[in-house]
Amino acid sequence: MQYDLFTQHKYKFFSLGSGSSGNCYYLGSNESGILIDAGVGIRNVQKALREYGVSFDKIKAVLVTHDHADHIKTVGCFGDKYNIPIYATETVHLGIQRNRGVQANLYQSKRVIVKETPFVIGDFSIMAFDVPHDSIENVGYRIEFEDQTFVLITDIGRITDTIREHASRANHLVIEANYDEYLLQAGRYPYYLKERISNGTGHLSNRLSAEFIGSIYNENLKNIWLCHLSQDNNKPEIAFKAVEEALISTGAEIGKGIRLEALSRYKVSGLREF
Repeated sequence: MQYDLFTQHKYKFFSLGSGSSGNCYYLGSNESGILIDAGVGIRNVQKALREYGVSFDKIKAVLVTHDHADHIKTVGCFGDKYNIPIYATETVHLGIQRNRGVQANLYQSKRVIVKETPFVIGDFSIMAFDVPHDSIENVGYRIEFEDQTFVLITDIGRITDTIREHASRANHLVIEANYDEYLLQAGRYPYYLKERISNGTGHLSNRLSAEFIGSIYNENLKNIWLCHLSQDNNKPEIAFKAVEEALISTGAEIGKGIRLEALSRYKVSGLREF
């Protein structure tokens, strides 16, 4: 569908935290926005939103990927205290309810979604899809608005046909590059934890993420953010370099046709508008 230039809105994206210490992402326009995951303290969320000129009361929903604590720590505060709708599959909601560290009673704010079934929040047409991970259930999100498609996929055990199908449509892609294979194997983690990370239901390595991004790259892909980098088993420059090399091998020009960023675990990212 074509849109007149003067009727298009300007959309903002930024990360409020990306990693096992807490995950939260913002996507929205000046009129309204959504958060994906709620693993960052509510005061930090409010501060980051103010810094980028986003009013907290414009947050219309929180989308939850899965029930691990670093993605849901503050979901109860958003839902119970501020009555912001919390969207997740029935299975993920069950995981939230069972998580004693969350203390969420999402009676009024609970919204149940079904994978591969679109739903609408404000300007956004949203679809959740299956992502393999060792949580009770995990989903990625494909979000369409005007002529743009935004896809977020985190905590990926392995690449699947479903992931490929949705990510291939992205103009803007947030995808995990959790660990460097050498740093993981040479590091201090015990054997069982190394296996948990790399066994196909844990996380995605820089190499596998880079190979995947290179395989789906096309001229419509404009922004890539690498998320959920490990503090112990990765470095932003290593993850960036791996993906940069994969993109260059396809003929892509980093900084011209496409932008690439490795997101910080603790710091709010730069603001990207499109």
